[in-house]
Amino acid sequence: MTQSARRIVTERPLNAEFAPDALAEPLTPIGAFFVRCHFDVPSPEAVDAIEIAGDVARPQRFDLRELRAAGPERELVVTMECAGNSRSSFEPRPPGTPWGDGAVSTARYAGTPLRRILERAGVTPEATGFVFTGADRGTTRSGRTEPYARFLSREDALHDDVLLAWEMNGAPLPSEHGAPVRLLVPGWYGMASVKWLARIEATHLPFRGFFQVDDYVFRDHPELPDDTPVTRIAPNSRVLAPAAGETVAAGEHEISGVAWSGHGPISRVEIRFDGGDWIEAELLEDSSSYSWRRWRIRHELPEGDHEIRTRATDARGGTQPERAPWNGLGYVQNSIRVHRISAR
Repeated sequence: MTQSARRIVTERPLNAEFAPDALAEPLTPIGAFFVRCHFDVPSPEAVDAIEIAGDVARPQRFDLRELRAAGPERELVVTMECAGNSRSSFEPRPPGTPWGDGAVSTARYAGTPLRRILERAGVTPEATGFVFTGADRGTTRSGRTEPYARFLSREDALHDDVLLAWEMNGAPLPSEHGAPVRLLVPGWYGMASVKWLARIEATHLPFRGFFQVDDYVFRDHPELPDDTPVTRIAPNSRVLAPAAGETVAAGEHEISGVAWSGHGPISRVEIRFDGGDWIEAELLEDSSSYSWRRWRIRHELPEGDHEIRTRATDARGGTQPERAPWNGLGYVQNSIRVHRISAR
C-alpha cells in the first residue's frame, strides 16, 4: 500500500482514508492507516511532558523516557474505527466529515498500562473519572476555542488494557497518529483514544467539553435518547476479495474479508450470494480479542453479475443490522453492505 492510495477527505484539519485493499493485511501499514484530526497536528514541542492533576495525592509530570521506564510495556493488536466511518452512505447524508468506508485500520500498539501510572499518582476515592486532554486545539462549530478532550469513567479508564501508547507496528508513534504518546482505549471508537496526550485530570465533577457533550453523541436516533454517547464499536464486516467491481472468470472462487466489533471477538460471519440463504463462512485465527477477524468461503459464481452481502456477529450476540438507524450526526453506520462483482 502506498501513499498514492490515500484519499484526502479534508485538507485542514487533515483527514484521510484508504482504499479497501488497505485492510488486506492483518496489520495495516502505518502509511495506509486512516488519519483523523479535529484540528491541525500540534508541533512536537507542544507535548514535552504529560501532567497528571486533579483528585490525586501526588500530582505527576512525566515525559516519554520516564513513561517507558515506569514498568514492563504491554502490546495489543487493536482495530480502530472512526465513529463517522461510512457516514457518506447514510441517506440523506448527515453533516460532518464525509467519510467513505476507509476509516478503519488495525495496528500493534505498545505502551504502558494507564492504571499503573494512575496508581503512582494516588487517585483519591472521590474521583469518578478522568479528563484526557490533547495538545491539539481550535475553534469548534459551537464557536468555542478549546482543546480536544474526552472523559472516561473510573471503571473504564482503569481497565487493564487501556494504554498510554508510544509505539505503532514496532515503530515510534507517528506525528499524525498522536506522537509522542496517545491514549489507547481498545474496543471503543477512535474518539476515545486521545492523541498528543498532554494532561490527565482526575475529577469528581461532570465534564462538559464540546467533544463530550456536543459531538460523539446520538441525535435524532429512532431508538436512543438525544445525547446518548457513542462508545463501543458496533459489529461490522467487509468483503475484500474479489474487489468491488472486479470481473472474474466464472467458476469456484474464494471470497474473503474481515469482520470486527468492540463488544467482543467475532464469533460468526455469514455470507449471502444474490438472493440465496445466509451461509456461514470459515473464521481464521484472530490476532487479539480487539482486532478484526479474517474470514473466507468458497463459492461457485456462474456467469453474470453478483451481489454479496456479509453479516458479522460478535461473542455477545450483537449482529450487523440490515440497515443501521439514521441519526443526525451520522455515527455508527454498520449496515449490511452490498458488494458487487461480475463473472464472465
